[in-house]
Amino acid sequence: MSDVTIRTCGVAGRITLARPQALNAMTYNMCMAIKEAITDWAANDSVEMVIIDAEGDRAFCAGGDIQEIYERGVRGDYEYARNFWREEYSMNAMIDGYPKPYVAFMQGYVMGGGVGISCHGSHRIVCESTRIAMPECAIGLVPDVGGSHILAKAPGHMGKYAATTGARHGPADSIYAGFADTYIPAEKWSGIKESLSRSGNLALISEAAESPPKGRFGELAEAIDRHFRGETLAEILESVKSEKCGFTREVLSAFSRNSPLSMGCAIEIINRLRNHAPNIRTALELEYRFTHRSMDEGDFLEGIRAAVIDKDRSPKWSHDLEDPPNEKISGMLRPFEDPMPKF
Repeated sequence: MSDVTIRTCGVAGRITLARPQALNAMTYNMCMAIKEAITDWAANDSVEMVIIDAEGDRAFCAGGDIQEIYERGVRGDYEYARNFWREEYSMNAMIDGYPKPYVAFMQGYVMGGGVGISCHGSHRIVCESTRIAMPECAIGLVPDVGGSHILAKAPGHMGKYAATTGARHGPADSIYAGFADTYIPAEKWSGIKESLSRSGNLALISEAAESPPKGRFGELAEAIDRHFRGETLAEILESVKSEKCGFTREVLSAFSRNSPLSMGCAIEIINRLRNHAPNIRTALELEYRFTHRSMDEGDFLEGIRAAVIDKDRSPKWSHDLEDPPNEKISGMLRPFEDPMPKF
């Protein structure tokens, strides 16, 4: 299909996202094509590894294509989005447990659905332009596509900070937080992809690796751990408001833009995952409990309206930041009465 190019080259199954004009945003059809390809390659002995990359300099994949989800959702059709999420989350779980090397080259923006098709792979490569983030709370969602699994394993309380603020990770910070493994300047990528496709020699990746430009999260670690150790959004907000500095002003600015319900649920999901051995399938189940309810019981449609449709950047959230919705958080994450999808 035109939005994603799928082929085999030498010993590699190659996937290239091909919507650079749309920042390679993931559509339902792209998701299904990728899922079908990696399913076939897992059983194909002639394919030794998967390589996924994208056209364009601005983005590997800036998230999911939410235009149709919104248009259907405002008409009361929630099943299209729910089916999309079920298929996408199933694909994310496949990538996490893939039986062959899965090599992702991530340039520019890597957000939301872009994280799901890259950051669960075995070899995750970033360059000087990489900016990874999970900004879903800004549109009334929670970090999903298995992103909460990565956030729960991040050092200290980095996961809660990144989830609630949508902070962008440069190359060094992406490695620090657990979204990536290796920094290789973009000018080397073409040659490495060709060599990997011919030889299947993964040592080429480590041989080309360099130290990334200095990040900022390491220096912020003490402040992040001090302010984000709280178990709830209210506790974290109280701590952040108790100190006036550049960092806390930055956090409060992000909090003021994002859905309180989404931030509260994101914190609760990460807490639950941290209290047990982090497991991507548990993470996906918790995420799906939220996303399944996000249109009719949450802020998702209003978040898309404000950010993407009307672009007024003035969402009318269902709850106030100063009065976090603790009971509603439990409701959004409650188990389903019907059987849960298996991821």
